[in-house]
Formats: sequence, C-alpha cells, structure tokens
Amino acid sequence: MPRPFLTHFRLEHHTLVIDLGKRQRVLSSAPRGGGLVRARHILNHQVMANPVPAPIPASKRRWDDPARRLGDVATQLAADRNCVALMTAVPLAQLVTLREESDGVWVEGFFTVGVANAVKAGEPAVGPNRRPVQPALGTINIILVTNARLSSSALVGAVQVATESKTAVLLSKNVPSWTGSPGATGTGTDAVVITCGTGPALRYSGTHTKIGEMIGRLVQRGVTKGLLSTKHAKTQHLR
Repeated sequence: MPRPFLTHFRLEHHTLVIDLGKRQRVLSSAPRGGGLVRARHILNHQVMANPVPAPIPASKRRWDDPARRLGDVATQLAADRNCVALMTAVPLAQLVTLREESDGVWVEGFFTVGVANAVKAGEPAVGPNRRPVQPALGTINIILVTNARLSSSALVGAVQVATESKTAVLLSKNVPSWTGSPGATGTGTDAVVITCGTGPALRYSGTHTKIGEMIGRLVQRGVTKGLLSTKHAKTQHLR
C-alpha cells in the first residue's frame, strides 16, 4: 500500500492550506511570498475565472493587488500572513495530490492544472486589448514539499526539473497555445513552489540525481492527471 501523506494540509473556504509545522525554506514564483523565503504555510486559493472585469472602476477592484488579497485570505484561515500563496481558477475538487519516496527521501506534490491560457514561450506577450480565449481554467500551479534539506542551488534545480517535466507533458499531449499555435510550454500565469525540510542534505537536484528523477516523475504524473481532470470536468459541463 502507498505510504500516507506526511505533509499536513486541508481544504477550507476554496483554499488549499499546507501547514509545514514550522517555518521552512521555500523558493517560489508565488504572487505572495515569492522568491527565497522562510514560511510555515502555503496557500492555493481558488478565485473566479475573471475576478477583474474591465468595466469595474479601478478603485473598486478586489484583485488589483493579489499579494494583499492573499494576505487577507491567510488571516481569515488563521494562517501566517508571512505565507507563500497562489491563486487558481481551477476548482479545488480537481486538486491532484501525489507522492514519491526512495531511500529515506520523499517528495509530495499538489497540483491544480488548467491550460485555457496556455502559451508557447517566446510568443508576443498579451497586451491590454488582447485576452486569451476561455481564460476560465488557465494556470498550472505546482507545489512540491520534500523532507530533503536542499541547498539554494538545489532548490533552483528542483524548479528547473519541475518546469521541464510540466512542459514535456504539455508537448506530449499536443496542448496548443491560446493563439492556436502548436507547442504550448506552459500558461501565462503558472507558478512553482518548492519547499524543503530538515532531512538528508542534498547539494544537487538535477535530472541526473535521484531526487531530480523523483521530482520529474511526480510532476509528469501530476500534470497528466490534472489535464485529465480538467478535460473530464469540461465534458461533464457540456452534457
């Protein structure tokens, strides 16, 4: 039987709340708490597909400052405001949780996968008068928690492996850019979070390492499963 999850998490008020138990080193591209920080809580908050319709005056928009809004969410959920927090329009009913373990090192992953605003790296940036079609389920959020004590360079390497793995899945599944061009490599709002623990010390995490292999496999499984969940949800909606 698979080992139970060791990471403590809950779903509350449309938010995934991960509690690391104490502040740990976290590297991410999150809108709140991004960069290299120490944090106890990681949030993935579900929002409406279009939280800021253009006709609403700027003074009344709730999402002009995602970081501040996510801080409010953290307070409402009794989480530390000095958290790492993401946003997603993917229903948390489609949250994918997976784990890998080998030789005393484990990695646990949390994935919300939407590709309606998929892009191919290098395409022209979306301007104010160009909006992706069907933006409802855009964004691939990847949160990886490991007990390994990763060096700073290994944290960066883990982000690299996770990104390569995500892109490999999108290419293998022939996911197009929102412009219709083939070969999407991600979405315009993707985020990756890597957090490490106090277990075995690892200096490297590239694809030639065991933890890199584990991360690559975990992300491939998570994104693939997330794509299937999104496709199934769309099919059910159309019925």
